[in-house]
Amino acid sequence: QVQLVESGGGLVQPGGSLRLSCAATGSILSINVMGWYRQAPGKQREVVATIITGGTTNYADSVKGRFTISRELANNTMYLQMNSLKPEDTAVYYCNAHVVSRSYLTNVYWGQGTQVTVSS
Repeated sequence: QVQLVESGGGLVQPGGSLRLSCAATGSILSINVMGWYRQAPGKQREVVATIITGGTTNYADSVKGRFTISRELANNTMYLQMNSLKPEDTAVYYCNAHVVSRSYLTNVYWGQGTQVTVSS
């Protein structure tokens, strides 16, 4: 089994910064894609940023230039540095990973979510 554990959420004022972390543990051979998603109250879950093994990143237009996704391959950990936060960034942020297990099966896993609230 694979677990994704997020941390780093909290309450921050507009213009502030937060850094989210996601650690993947378990029967992992490799992780092809990792990403951050978010879901605000009353809205559908949306992709925020993704990163593939080779390092290529993609961002939602709403966060480009403010958020940075990164990854440490050695310990299967992913980060999301969020700067210049806005109230509309308020949401539960979820970690996502496409994991190849030691039995060579690929499954998609989700973390439990971490709340980010941007408010004065």
